[in-house]
Amino acid sequence: MTRGQSEYICWFSHISMTDLALVGGKNASLGQMYQHLESQGVRVPNGFAITTRAFKELITANQLQPLLDSSLAPLQQSSTQAELDAAARICQDLIYQAPLSAEVLGEIETAFDVLQKQYGAELTVAVRSSATAEDLPDASFAGQHESFLHIQRESLIDACRRCFASLYTPRAIRYRLNHGIDHKSVALSVGVMKMVRADTGASGVTFTLDTDSGHPGMVYTTATFGLGELLVQGAVEPDEFYVHKDRFAAGYRQIMNRRLGSKLKKMVWTSTGVATVNTTNAEQQNYCIPESDVLILAETALKIEAHYSQLAGANQPMDIEWARDGIDGQIYIIQARPETVASNRPHNIMVRYELESKPPAAPPPLTGRAVGQQIASGRVRVVRTAEDLNKVEAGEVLVATTTSPDWGAVMQSAAAVVTDEGGRTCHAAIVARELGIPAVVGTQRATATLNTGDMVTVACHTGQTGAVYAGELAFAQTTTNLDDLQRPRTRLMLNVGNPDIAFKAALLPSDGVGLARLEFIISNHVKLHPMAAIYPQRLSDDEQKQVAQLTQGHTSPVDFFVNTLAEGIATIAGAFFPRPVIARLSDFKSNEYAALLGGAVFEPQESNPMLGFRGASRYAHPDYREGFALECAAFKKVREEMGFTNVQVMVPFCRRVSEGQQTLAEMADNGLARSADFQVYLMCEIPNNVILIDDFARDFDAFSIGSNDLTQLTLGVDRDSALVAFDFDERDPGVLQMLRMAIEGAHRNGRPIGICGQGPSDYPDLAAYLIELGIDSISLTPDSLLSTLVAVQALEQSHRNKDMTSSSSAATKP
Repeated sequence: MTRGQSEYICWFSHISMTDLALVGGKNASLGQMYQHLESQGVRVPNGFAITTRAFKELITANQLQPLLDSSLAPLQQSSTQAELDAAARICQDLIYQAPLSAEVLGEIETAFDVLQKQYGAELTVAVRSSATAEDLPDASFAGQHESFLHIQRESLIDACRRCFASLYTPRAIRYRLNHGIDHKSVALSVGVMKMVRADTGASGVTFTLDTDSGHPGMVYTTATFGLGELLVQGAVEPDEFYVHKDRFAAGYRQIMNRRLGSKLKKMVWTSTGVATVNTTNAEQQNYCIPESDVLILAETALKIEAHYSQLAGANQPMDIEWARDGIDGQIYIIQARPETVASNRPHNIMVRYELESKPPAAPPPLTGRAVGQQIASGRVRVVRTAEDLNKVEAGEVLVATTTSPDWGAVMQSAAAVVTDEGGRTCHAAIVARELGIPAVVGTQRATATLNTGDMVTVACHTGQTGAVYAGELAFAQTTTNLDDLQRPRTRLMLNVGNPDIAFKAALLPSDGVGLARLEFIISNHVKLHPMAAIYPQRLSDDEQKQVAQLTQGHTSPVDFFVNTLAEGIATIAGAFFPRPVIARLSDFKSNEYAALLGGAVFEPQESNPMLGFRGASRYAHPDYREGFALECAAFKKVREEMGFTNVQVMVPFCRRVSEGQQTLAEMADNGLARSADFQVYLMCEIPNNVILIDDFARDFDAFSIGSNDLTQLTLGVDRDSALVAFDFDERDPGVLQMLRMAIEGAHRNGRPIGICGQGPSDYPDLAAYLIELGIDSISLTPDSLLSTLVAVQALEQSHRNKDMTSSSSAATKP
């Protein structure tokens, strides 16, 4: 035995990942970090492991193995929950009732005394299970075994015995059965570590990838007040933060995106033990950790990922549990394990789900946080009691307030899971991802709205928001091997306005984003009219209250508007980094702007907003100039403070050359001067843009055809009018001629030109026509990218074949 070790005790300072068999996965990882990363600023509470030798001696000395074997032998994957519970009860009782040897007891008590000398007489500890087959790259064992918090000396031995017994919880037995792990091959160690006072602070989980899409470029953190148990249970909606790995490493210490959780409850330590209490209004309305802590967590997570990747000899995304001590204000890492779900998906296989039938308008769907990207239908099974749990049948949609680790068996047979509470790192979300089934968590009212026997469709395919629709809706599933696709010469880009789908869309084989609409970010995330952010005092009392509630946690409504818009743009930019992202300045019509919070006070009433006060005409106008400055401030923050220099700006609906020049001057006054590094695109969507393209080309770096408005204005058709919809056709000969003139004019001036309207997504023949004209890029909706890519490949190959035939014929002529 080396210093710091005995037969039954190993201190973290003497444990590494080579000691898995001796101390289990959790303790081995804690020791690895304590030894190798503390010098890099990664804080791990000190502690010791009670080795698997102590556990094995307990089994051997009390002759328990034959009794355990006989209890477990009849169990199979198909065993019922009742059979599992009965066997587990016998096994746990056998271990808990068996006495530990005097030598083991003595070493545990001596080790606690040493720890108490380090931290003081008031020391309490966390007592945590650590199995030899958990926290491995191919096994998560999430929540399979027990942990006990705030344990004092007099309760230590009892907590240790309960930990040993938890090797045979029903969920742990089920997990081993499902994964083909021999029960006798698994032993259990117990970790005893200083208790971090998160009950007076905060706790959470940090992943070094996006857990739903598997995008590897992000550090994703969830956080809540108090102890982390409620977060794991899914009983609380946490705060969420994203940090971009590459930009962070380059020195841009910024949060890319954040979302305020409701955090209605927290778990704390009281004189009578652990209790769940309601959070205050102030706690609910503010983030539970400051921005500086989010950045510390990101830095810590990247150090941990780098260290474990070096150990593995390959990139190793990590799942990290942390706690913020409310007394000393420090963040401690209390667990780190390989992420085993998103990182193990084959990244060359793209599986897409789409609804084939239109969802019913009534009743309105339940919505919550989407987990997974699938769609599933089934009959509802509302679970409120253990008796309900025993009634769950295969293929049902499991509906509950929350789930717990004991539900592994029934979740395995469910078609989908829907919960009232929880966030994307709760137990229901973790297990649903592992099982490959969709889940919608945090709906707030699923158990009050849905009834057992209802037929529903659970749809998680559109981004971070999942929906539960009434009835069985038809859906399609398509699988594409991306290795079979060759990129065509024509750049294929995406139209992405919704930051919620950016991570998923970024994994498609595109060349970037050809159109990111600010309108979507403003209307769905900001929700506030920019002039109302500047002059909230002009609003009604009721609207001022709404503004105050919307902008809580920010220094001012202006700060809220700029930061929220910037984070929406940055999320798209970060997802695609370093590929280009062309973000279009706001192009709301006045009636659409008026629909924003506070907008009606600042917008005119126009008889035809489609042709009115929109696009470039607004930016320098006295009625909107100050609002435009907020848009510019958001772009400036994205590029200069957050480091996303892949973002370029596009000016929409610019009627005249002088209007374009005025817009560029206004942008420059707001810190967005056109340069070699910062290109400004022009939407080519008005016939005058085509007719005067040589003049516009002197002031703009590139063009993007907006086929919707160009078609509308070429044919004189209001595209919002159903009465004349039959006259709206991007393939009309006049429109095609406009497209030809635009492409030829741009190239004549040495300017690249693409198209970002809906036409190429809807009509492959229009895409073919544009490719024949030599268009530089086509921007498509994500759902049409793969099919268009295949069609473009075929078209370009056909052109190459024709060229070869023509060259061959010319060569044979006398």
